[in-house]
Amino acid sequence: MRKLILIFFVFIPFLNLAQENRGYIVNVGDMAPKFKTTTNTGEVFDLENELGKVIMLQFTASWCSVCIKEMPFIEDEIWNLYKNREDFCLVGIDRGENIETIKKLIQKTQTTYPICLDENSEIFQLYAEKKAGITRNVIIDKNGKIAFLTRLFERNEFNEMKHKINQLLK
Repeated sequence: MRKLILIFFVFIPFLNLAQENRGYIVNVGDMAPKFKTTTNTGEVFDLENELGKVIMLQFTASWCSVCIKEMPFIEDEIWNLYKNREDFCLVGIDRGENIETIKKLIQKTQTTYPICLDENSEIFQLYAEKKAGITRNVIIDKNGKIAFLTRLFERNEFNEMKHKINQLLK
């Protein structure tokens, strides 16, 4: 019995380490990788031009049921609250899909925040491992540093993210 308990405790740190990473290749405190892309309305989105704002990147896709579940919460509890602030920016980043698919996703989820194209998943791979899953959110502070990372949609973590955004906007 003692050997089993000892083995159990030896492996716990490795399990926690894997859970903390969750497929990200960036960490809180890192400078956010910069990118440029196009939104669903044809506008150019350049992350570098948004520095000085609190930025929320929401990685999503039309085939992701968790994304579809999360998007109305982002719309109602984050976008509608902060969309008129000059010091806040929110964009969805659609992983691996074309503009027609993105438009269907927007219609299905009834979201009004901009969704950016990432047809080849190149932006996604700046932040996460190539085969890592979505949904995930990246909160970037006004200095361009990553301040918060989420994976999947879990209500407590989502509330922590909202609190972090609110703190950064004070």
